[in-house]
Amino acid sequence: MSNKDDIRKFLVSRRANVTLAQAGLPDFGDERRVPGLRREEVAQLAGVSIDYYTRLERGNIHGASEGVLNAIARALHLTDVEREHLLDLARPASAAANVPGRTTAAVTVRPSVQRVLDSLAVPAVVYNSRQDLVTANLLGRALFSPLFESDRPNMARFIFLDSRAKDYYADWPLACSLTAAMLRYEAGRDPLNAEITELIGELATRSPQFRKDWADHDVHEHRTGRKVYGHPEVGDLDLTYDVFEMPGEPGLSIGTYTADEGSESADKLILLAAWAATQEFGSGRPEPEA
Repeated sequence: MSNKDDIRKFLVSRRANVTLAQAGLPDFGDERRVPGLRREEVAQLAGVSIDYYTRLERGNIHGASEGVLNAIARALHLTDVEREHLLDLARPASAAANVPGRTTAAVTVRPSVQRVLDSLAVPAVVYNSRQDLVTANLLGRALFSPLFESDRPNMARFIFLDSRAKDYYADWPLACSLTAAMLRYEAGRDPLNAEITELIGELATRSPQFRKDWADHDVHEHRTGRKVYGHPEVGDLDLTYDVFEMPGEPGLSIGTYTADEGSESADKLILLAAWAATQEFGSGRPEPEA
């Protein structure tokens, strides 16, 4: 699929999500052929001509000023992540790939980072932009033990291609849609990343669910939230996750998982730690570089 197709489908999908009430426009009760706003309404709200907006929505967005793109983002009620994705799509691929901090997804961490992970009393993992689990502490490996059974643990592959994922994630459809949205966001940030492109192609070939979620053109960046994991050893764990970027390790993030104090899930994390101590997980340290 070309970049123009991505731009067109993204703008059309976002336009379809905005109601007249959200846009502050009067509803005269006329029957609409398409959901959401019409092109002329978006153009009016953004302060551009209908011809210019039509050209942008057809994918001819390169060269559009950031001010115009921000106006369109406001008209379409884009989230911060969606607005950033629109700006990424507007950049030529060569320019997007050279944005500071965007590099090929790392596959290892410094020993000092591993020591930080090992000092944490909660499950913690490090993952990269293509959702490889790069390393973890002991509790992190225990929490994601089904994934770490693989030689190359990857959250996206597990969610879409492993039959156990439907039991592991209490809300598997939501996990699928968020994962596809995260990959679309990363693909927009780094369109020349062959490894992300290869992963997307693999999932699109092998998973009908991924094809369905990918077609929604949603974008998402993991920051914080709650998930319920159906762990095969200790049962359901209702956990809050928080994601911390690592400025010294571009492309890597640390994810931590905590339970509300005094909750059943907090007690189960204690059981998880006891179970982990009996397993041969090792420390979760990556293999040293040659």
